[in-house]
Amino acid sequence: MVNVNATAVIIELLGNAGNPVRYTCADGATIPKGTLLKITDPRTAIATSADNDPFAGIAAMEKLTGDGSTTISAYTKGIFDLEQKTGVTAAVGEKCSIAGANIISKVAAADLLFSDVGIYLEAATAEEIVAVFVGGGN
Repeated sequence: MVNVNATAVIIELLGNAGNPVRYTCADGATIPKGTLLKITDPRTAIATSADNDPFAGIAAMEKLTGDGSTTISAYTKGIFDLEQKTGVTAAVGEKCSIAGANIISKVAAADLLFSDVGIYLEAATAEEIVAVFVGGGN
């Protein structure tokens, strides 16, 4: 069973310290550091929750409910450990996309392009934590 509470773990930040992008977020949101983020309108980030959510980046900070903050930074370039979807395997070099809350899966023909997360740097088996190059090939 996939651990939907698993968050990304930084292996290496690339570019300008992970090329962080600042988004709006709701003051009432709780977003743990390392959460895969979905972009919504207008330029607002929330936690991913469904297959093919449009990928905004990986939460670079913790956001607590009612902390008064209405912005969050997201890493957009680096190498991260991410959790693979149940029942799916992938080969090194394949692209991955959002498959649900904090999980990834190899890109399938029916996947939407804007949900692409990055490239597998190691073979992935179901529910395995694997290294992914985020910002590579996107």
